[in-house]
Amino acid sequence: MPKRNHGQESEQAAIIYLQRQGLQFITQNVSFPFGEIDIIMKEGTVWVFVEVKYRSGLQFGGAINALSQRQQQRIRRAASHYLQLNQINAICRFDFIAIDPNTIEWICDAF
Repeated sequence: MPKRNHGQESEQAAIIYLQRQGLQFITQNVSFPFGEIDIIMKEGTVWVFVEVKYRSGLQFGGAINALSQRQQQRIRRAASHYLQLNQINAICRFDFIAIDPNTIEWICDAF
């Protein structure tokens, strides 16, 4: 299966998982030249920006170890821009969903 399909399927699985945890889906795949946000959710009044990583195996530590500092900075910048564009003045947080073939791990307030 192409890598893009794994990404889309992983994001869908993450959305369903987070909705089951009580979060409200807002949008996904928000892209700017300097960064992308995989999923945007809300938990009450808190805006939640979610990065999703899928890894088919555990080599190199699996999905849980796939988020770099540089990616975190790009996501923060994209989220800040999204909030400004939409004139949203609210508390936000950054969550991380790591998906391996048999597990979904949610790290709330990951960075």
